[in-house]
Amino acid sequence: MPALLPLVVRTVPLFVIQAAFDRIVTNIHRDRPRLFARMGTAAKKTILIDPIDMPFVVELRPDDERPDMRAYRRDAAPTANAQIKGTFAELFKMLDTQLDGDALFFSRTLKVTGDLEVVVALRNALDDIDGSIAGDVAALFGPPGEIFLSFMRHRQKAVAHA
Repeated sequence: MPALLPLVVRTVPLFVIQAAFDRIVTNIHRDRPRLFARMGTAAKKTILIDPIDMPFVVELRPDDERPDMRAYRRDAAPTANAQIKGTFAELFKMLDTQLDGDALFFSRTLKVTGDLEVVVALRNALDDIDGSIAGDVAALFGPPGEIFLSFMRHRQKAVAHA
């Protein structure tokens, strides 16, 4: 399935992906207001999240008053204060709190460039929350989201034991 995911996503219009991101960031901000507030002044900067195996990139503006996530096709990627690059699966692990963000950075599984203070602030904010952002997002999309979350967690365990 993970190999098919980029192919499937490639056929989805960007406005559909954007609608999902709007729903995600609105709900996270409502349900976990401290997440973005925890970032302090770094929350006013932008982070480009680049799932290298997907056909789009994501610009995150973690502003604690008005957070925003925007999807862009790769050829139209905006500039940002910092960039986090990695496979969708590795980025997923970070959101699901399965791995410590430091472990991902120091293993060079994720590549971080630009203003490291912004990325460290985001990582600290994610480390401080109870539960999983990936779990929250899955719940937003009901049974299909829960099935996808279960699949990704199962896949991550299988890869870890291989």
